[in-house]
Amino acid sequence: MDAKELREKTPDQLRDELASLKKEAFNLRFQQATSQLENTARMRKVRRDAARVKTILKEKAAAAVKEAG
Repeated sequence: MDAKELREKTPDQLRDELASLKKEAFNLRFQQATSQLENTARMRKVRRDAARVKTILKEKAAAAVKEAG
């Protein structure tokens, strides 16, 4: 998922996306702890996608504050 796609989404959609990424990260950590994780690179990708979503949410919030004030 790239930033271009994420910027087109609404803040509510981004929050939903972030929630699903956090659930996936939890499941991946659980799989790793029980030695069932096959694709270890997925953990890194999910973590970075979550950070990307958080960054874009912050950008949208800052833009909204700037417009209001």
